[in-house]
Amino acid sequence: MKNRDWALIGCSAILVIAGFFALASSALGLSDDVRTPVGVLTRQFLFALGIGIAGLFIADRIPMSWLRRAAFWIFGITFLVTLAVFIPDVGFESGGAKRWIAIGSFFFQPAEFLKIGFILYLAAWLASRGSAVRSFEFGAFPLLCMIGALGALFIRQPDIGTLGVILLTGTALFYVGGGRLRHVGIAGLAVAIFLVLAVAWRPYALDRILVFFDSSFDPQGAGYQVRQAAIAFGAGGIWGRGFGQSTQKFSYLPEPMGDAIFAVIGEEFGLAGTSLLVLLFLIFFWRVVIVVQSVQDPFARLLGLGIGILITIQAFVNMGALVGILPLTGITLPFISHGGSSLVATLAGVGLLLNISKQA
Repeated sequence: MKNRDWALIGCSAILVIAGFFALASSALGLSDDVRTPVGVLTRQFLFALGIGIAGLFIADRIPMSWLRRAAFWIFGITFLVTLAVFIPDVGFESGGAKRWIAIGSFFFQPAEFLKIGFILYLAAWLASRGSAVRSFEFGAFPLLCMIGALGALFIRQPDIGTLGVILLTGTALFYVGGGRLRHVGIAGLAVAIFLVLAVAWRPYALDRILVFFDSSFDPQGAGYQVRQAAIAFGAGGIWGRGFGQSTQKFSYLPEPMGDAIFAVIGEEFGLAGTSLLVLLFLIFFWRVVIVVQSVQDPFARLLGLGIGILITIQAFVNMGALVGILPLTGITLPFISHGGSSLVATLAGVGLLLNISKQA
């Protein structure tokens, strides 16, 4: 691990450790007969974390030249695997969404790996285009085609939160990669159109928008999670109730181990704990920026920045939704939330960042 960015390693390790304690506490609120706290922690931190660390070391050692040549195929494979969620007896549906693939008793969410595949391909594509990316036919138009393909896939699942994070990251990376500002505006308009179509196509998404503008809307339905999260943050105050002392995780707060785990952290560790978590994600992104500024390879620089933007945007969208400054999306909090696919993909992304830091 010589010549790696140790600040980035340390920040990622702290986030994983924080996720262990947050999930250990949240799992105490399990009310079903299928899962147990020990079972959840075992699957997350023995199985998923083990695979994630292996993925981190593999990603850290893959030559950048090979990654650049294989970027299209990696994106294509992850896209096709994500399409497989619609195959009967392969895709698994839960809560009206087809986002998982079931292989026996093993479930995983392929969209988590599609995020990395898309950033990998977009970085390779932008690096190969050079100044040609400033033209519409070689820059904005291919990007719009990618946005269209991803939009159709995620609206059909549906997974509007993941779609929004991917498209925001892609648009930001396109601009950093040399895209014209007016073309970025066109891409942003396309993103907005897809999100509007998603809201129109999926009534639950419209309800979440209405809750965002009026927190009293449907208090026992679409607005329930936001209200319970507010109660959790309020109960936590500045210093929190203490580790394991959250009451909202006991059948009050929906998905306390998943996308609402930040509210459990807020109740148990208060404003001090949540502020520290926000600071950790800001330090993570700051280290990514420091690393990519010192890299000469355009592909590596764009790839590193894209992964940093992806993880950071997802974190702040998750946290912002629970405190009421953004609409609810249902996406996980990277490093922290329950979900093996998310943890494995995030650690693989960190491995790529460490690989890039060798060149800094």
